[in-house]
Amino acid sequence: MFCDGYSMRSVLSLRHSRRRGTTFMTLLGYLLVFVALVVVGIFAYAALYASKTIHQLLGENKTLKEAITNLTEENQIGYAKVLSQEEKEGKTRTRLLFVETDRTDGTKRILEKEYEIEGDVIFFDALIVKFGNQVVMDGKEKSLYLWRRVYGEKTPPSEGFAIEQEGAQPARYADIFSRLSIKNRDMFWSEVWQLSNDPDRLKSCGVSAIYGSVVYKKLRPGLIYSFKIDNRGNLHPETVPAL
Repeated sequence: MFCDGYSMRSVLSLRHSRRRGTTFMTLLGYLLVFVALVVVGIFAYAALYASKTIHQLLGENKTLKEAITNLTEENQIGYAKVLSQEEKEGKTRTRLLFVETDRTDGTKRILEKEYEIEGDVIFFDALIVKFGNQVVMDGKEKSLYLWRRVYGEKTPPSEGFAIEQEGAQPARYADIFSRLSIKNRDMFWSEVWQLSNDPDRLKSCGVSAIYGSVVYKKLRPGLIYSFKIDNRGNLHPETVPAL
């Protein structure tokens, strides 16, 4: 009698445990599905929010408009100097120093990089972004000039060496855009760099023109190649003897 009762309790306990286990697994499954839906929703919302916010930022953010309005017409935006030029394994190799200069003080260096490039004909690639009166508060067109890459004539542009860090705020504009929140600043520069791949994307909200400007020169030791931008956004090099 005792054994039969004990066996019955064991069976009932086992059934109850199985039911609890089944219920737990069911709840866990529902929970995992719920978490997955939340994560998907967050990513979808973030993508939608980002695509809207850059347009809102250009159209409504007064601080950003003031920053763009404060852009000044630039003249010299950098220079290059040949450090060495020699034959290696039957190929000319040019080692050069590239310097980006301050917007307001052409003697101040804000970026310096050295490159070794095959050949002596070197290409310098910049991205120019122009803003129309939709985002410029004084009604005068303003522009940004971003150095992209440098490469030799035997190198595909896509394999060129980066100058500025794509997606990041260039040092030359740090003071002007410092009043923007970090979130808005990061979003703005990320979008500006992406314009090189999709130039028509933001024309509806005040970006009037986006285009690449590439110049090339046959470089020689003993010379400095100064890069200048005119008021129409044209990039051109000037050659002067190195001191």
